[in-house]
Amino acid sequence: MIAILLTDPLFEQDIRELLMAFYPGETYTHSEEEAGQAFLILRGGKDPGRADHFTLDLEENGAHTALEWFPDFSRRTEAKNEIKRGLYDCLRKRTGKTLPWGTLTGIRPTKIALGRLAAGESRASIAAYMKETYETGDEKIRLCVDVAAREHEILRKAGDPNGYSLYVGIPFCPTTCLYCSFTSFSIGKWEKRMDEYLGALFRELEYAAGRMRERKLTSVYVGGGTPTALSAADLERVLSRVRELFPVETAAEFTVEAGRPDSITPEKLSVLKRCGVTRISINPQTMKQETLDLIGRRHTTGQVKEQFYLARELGFDNINMDLIAGLPGETIGDLARTMDEIAALSPDGVTVHSLAIKRASRLNLERERYGAYAIVNTQEMIDLTARRAAGMGLFPYYLYRQKNMAGNFENVGYAAPGRECVYNILIMEEQQTIVGCGAGTTTKVLYPSQNRLERAENVKEVEQYIARTDEMIARKDRLLAAME
Repeated sequence: MIAILLTDPLFEQDIRELLMAFYPGETYTHSEEEAGQAFLILRGGKDPGRADHFTLDLEENGAHTALEWFPDFSRRTEAKNEIKRGLYDCLRKRTGKTLPWGTLTGIRPTKIALGRLAAGESRASIAAYMKETYETGDEKIRLCVDVAAREHEILRKAGDPNGYSLYVGIPFCPTTCLYCSFTSFSIGKWEKRMDEYLGALFRELEYAAGRMRERKLTSVYVGGGTPTALSAADLERVLSRVRELFPVETAAEFTVEAGRPDSITPEKLSVLKRCGVTRISINPQTMKQETLDLIGRRHTTGQVKEQFYLARELGFDNINMDLIAGLPGETIGDLARTMDEIAALSPDGVTVHSLAIKRASRLNLERERYGAYAIVNTQEMIDLTARRAAGMGLFPYYLYRQKNMAGNFENVGYAAPGRECVYNILIMEEQQTIVGCGAGTTTKVLYPSQNRLERAENVKEVEQYIARTDEMIARKDRLLAAME
């Protein structure tokens, strides 16, 4: 346990996230009473008697390290970065670790490079800034700037800040995977009540279509959960309703997460094709059967290949595949074999995730049960996936990070030129309004002239969503009406 005992909340989140990067999986307390159980105690904060003084004292096994700064708090970002650099250097000496991303702990590191590229700054200047300000490693800087450059070009063509994208949430899955903390519910428990959920969803979609009718639709993304967990008939009802209400034909893309191969059937793929879906994702996560069994993916590696080839036969020419590096018990050899099998399929995109141990996942809640399985992710493994993706003719076009990622690395989306997912860039870089409909979705409203983003959350529980659909619509309307 780590105890964080600060005199005020200033920079508390940034300090905690940096500690989490050095000590992944640790628990935290802000209680003086529980501090006796902690192996590391951090005290301090902004000195209430001195306007320019910030201190931290790290205590471990009776040994103290005192840190102090005299930042200009009127320049909050600069002050935060100065304090994080000092704490980073201390933790690096204490642990012997160097973090690949340095002091960067946010989920969107490419926003730094993208904003500077858009302002006309050179790649060399951006690299120097990231090195000096965040102590980011050279490889991550190169990746970040490469991704930002591709994003910049894609957004220049398709990322109208005055337009919008639509996200449709289908929060149902055949089973819950070991590592998952997303909003999802058993399709088996809800299939007899699906009319109730779809009825509420359609009401919300009707509202969104009316409110956004004067704005240009950039992309549509149907995710979850696993949208293909729905029956073929219900899947067609959803996609047909989206097409009736929104100008999908003129959008840059229409994506559906086919996701779990055990949820895909020839009939469902035919529905997707018939409804004009242009991009799908078939996600094995790994091609090692023993791991699939362990993490609760109730499909075989053979099914992955069968569904992929069937989708190709039906004419899908933009298929992404998701993989996870660092799954329990997997080695770099297992990852290499997975990449070999994926390469043989020649997908149009591969998204490589570093395993993140989420608080609400079974992997965390039942950690004693899975403690015998090593969770290993290294730079060598990340480099392997990058090389294999390049060998498939796929290039990195978006990335993001999560808390408690194995190895403190990142998730990277690779795609063939022209097969990038515009929605992924828009949602990650927050460059456009995203209207979310369905349980557990988030609407993000961008006010370009003010450089401001506001959020409206939908409730996660399906029962609550059905009962409170009008409230969800009202939450959106308060933000969307202000765009006019």
